[in-house]
Amino acid sequence: MKRIIASLVVLFVFFGGVFAQEKLTYQKPPKEILDLVDAPLAPSVIIDSKGENVVLLYRDAFKSIAELSEPELRLAGLRINPRTNIGSRTNYFKNIKVKQAKDADATQVSGLPENPRLSNFSVSPNEKMIACLNTTAEGAEVWIVDIANATAKKLTGANVNANLRSAITWFADNNAMLVKMLPASRQELINTAEAIPEGPTISTSDGQKAQNRTYQDLLKNPNDEANFEQLAVSEIKKVTIGGSIMDFLPAGMYRSIEFSPNGNYLLVSRIERPFSYIVPYYRFPFKEIVYDKNGKELTVFNDVPLNEVQPKGFMATRKGKRNTSWRADKPATLYWAEALDEGDPENKVPFRDAVYQVEAPFNGKPGLLLKTVQRFSGIDWGNESVAIAYDYWWDTRNTKTYIFDPSDNNTQPKVISDRNYQDRYSDPGEFVTRRNEYGRYVLDMNKGLAYLMGDGYTEKGQFPFIDSYNLESGKTSRIYQSNYTNKLENLNSAINMKEGKILVRIESKSEYPNYYFRNIYKKDKLTPVTSFENPYRSIANVHKEVISYKRDDGLDLEGTLYLPVGYNKDSKDKMPMILWAYPREYKDKSSASQSTTNPNEFIYPYWGSPIYWVTQGYVVLDDAAFPIVGEGDEEPNDTFRTQLVGNAKAAIDAVDKLGYIDRNRVAVGGHSYGAFMVANLLSHSNLFAAGIARSGAYNRTLTPFGFQSEQRSYWDSPETYYTMSPFMHADKMKTPLLLVHGEADNNSGTYPLQSERYFNALKGLGAPARLVMLPKESHGYRAKESILHLLWEQDVWLDEHVKNKKTIVTKETLKR
Repeated sequence: MKRIIASLVVLFVFFGGVFAQEKLTYQKPPKEILDLVDAPLAPSVIIDSKGENVVLLYRDAFKSIAELSEPELRLAGLRINPRTNIGSRTNYFKNIKVKQAKDADATQVSGLPENPRLSNFSVSPNEKMIACLNTTAEGAEVWIVDIANATAKKLTGANVNANLRSAITWFADNNAMLVKMLPASRQELINTAEAIPEGPTISTSDGQKAQNRTYQDLLKNPNDEANFEQLAVSEIKKVTIGGSIMDFLPAGMYRSIEFSPNGNYLLVSRIERPFSYIVPYYRFPFKEIVYDKNGKELTVFNDVPLNEVQPKGFMATRKGKRNTSWRADKPATLYWAEALDEGDPENKVPFRDAVYQVEAPFNGKPGLLLKTVQRFSGIDWGNESVAIAYDYWWDTRNTKTYIFDPSDNNTQPKVISDRNYQDRYSDPGEFVTRRNEYGRYVLDMNKGLAYLMGDGYTEKGQFPFIDSYNLESGKTSRIYQSNYTNKLENLNSAINMKEGKILVRIESKSEYPNYYFRNIYKKDKLTPVTSFENPYRSIANVHKEVISYKRDDGLDLEGTLYLPVGYNKDSKDKMPMILWAYPREYKDKSSASQSTTNPNEFIYPYWGSPIYWVTQGYVVLDDAAFPIVGEGDEEPNDTFRTQLVGNAKAAIDAVDKLGYIDRNRVAVGGHSYGAFMVANLLSHSNLFAAGIARSGAYNRTLTPFGFQSEQRSYWDSPETYYTMSPFMHADKMKTPLLLVHGEADNNSGTYPLQSERYFNALKGLGAPARLVMLPKESHGYRAKESILHLLWEQDVWLDEHVKNKKTIVTKETLKR
């Protein structure tokens, strides 16, 4: 294998008038940071519903730049490797081990392929086997793992088509699965770089308003359309666990396949033409077709046209049937929602949605289940007479929970919870579910009681809980509440509510998260399931605390404070600080001021974290609260800049008051919308010595039909877009800014162009800036070479402009 040496083009400019490009090979950060990056990643954990068997999936923390350099086509919102016919950004696992939950040691699965690249794991209905894909240089194969015997074997050749995901669907009998496979009719793809155009590409507007977000990776021309179709088309084959392969459904652009709970019917979603150049594939026309388990078509249940045009607003939706799925508590009953307001949030109606159902053979008259006041969002099924439904409304941040009788639509659903979903203190928790005879999850009920499991955020801290809920009276009673003050206990799932057996995950600042079975009816009864060690011992003793403070307007804020390795709190040496944050919008001050950070969370330095710099002598204030509040008729972004600066000043004041920092040596950093925050703070305040902005958007006129939590278009509120865009205020930027962006960013709105144009503006106006474009990287960075170079860039930038900043006394400095 040839060694790949990739280089980055780095643009930079300083006040001195020197403009240049640097050509660098990938660099590495200091050893203390490098050691943390190199720490092994703990395995992902799959535990069956009975709490008997545990599957451990191992992978590397990062991809390589060589992997990111494999062939990639970007079509209709998808990124596909056309050679292997699977997502080009797929995370691959390299090993599997299994164990019984009661055992300490895991057994290596034998028979795995050489140099495995495993993905798309699908557990069999009886939870005794796991099917998965192994991607080779030629394509993806189906493999199966026998959990009890710890063995693996290959079932198909390298001709699986996972381009539209969901490549494997188990039959209910556990003896076979349906697999999307490459059709015999697959044609050669068009090389769009070399193809000679047959004419111009023309798009038209017929007068309807199509106010869509700024999607990326869309189709651009007829050649793209042809390639997308070739890559999307599959034949559905029946593959037995013995390796036999039989025809099942003919070639089509199959999106999803789902068996009915009893396994006798299939609901298949199939994409149709015409395609679109302005929306992704999931808004293309599609049909939902019901088949029997032998592949005989029974009915076209839903025929959805191209969805390019929707009303404005986050709560807008399309007309007709949507969210079609199987009732989990019935053998073969479909249910779905339909908008009663024509999908338009501006239409005033008493009920926004209606939910219907129809039983097999699906040709009867649909029955009304319930109507929801707001936009329907889901159902937890119980039995013939009990189910729980949910709705929500973005504009008010309201969610309602209903209890209703699925067998009697003459009985009005009862609202049992009506709350602001951003109000974490009032969150009653989620209903506990169990696997039924069909292998589907339904409400866990016993003698008129259901159960709620919640995160347990309170003013005094986080104390996860389990409540019983009386289905008749609506009263709750506390069964269990975690009482840890020096650890964090997450309640994962109920293994057996009658016996009180709960799967929990427990961690502390220095103890790696591990799984246990807790018996909630026996005090302190814990049985370990995993025993992962802390791979980050070099920062295990770092001081960590959640500090609380107030904004100038009295709003309560918080942030997680880390002190440098070896820092003496008594000496109160004045250290440089990194403030890292991400703005969040709220419709009320009460929710915005709640404490939802647990100081006992494990200290985990993921690739984008600022925590690495505690090894380099920096104080770090991570996840600092940056609420943007707009109450009543006021939108949060009406006062975005003012609140942004207020949040930053309050954070710096709070840490400065503790005596740990030199407030003239504070950096601010953020990713995505956090990068947008950074650029605004540097443009409109003098609080910071430098900034780091990664993968952000800086000119909001390039996202004219809304961004982040902003529903208004540019033409609705041009002053908002202008005021919030750092690009429009580049002339005010005087603080050193490091801009980093992935060259292949696919996130809506954060085109690489955003950083390139912003840098050009800063360069033209003489601002101190540096632009680093990471080859092959998307919105989040994946290659280890990219991550190490990113950390090196940030370290050098912080050292020069923050830690070793030369303080020049000015009038502004004296004011601060």
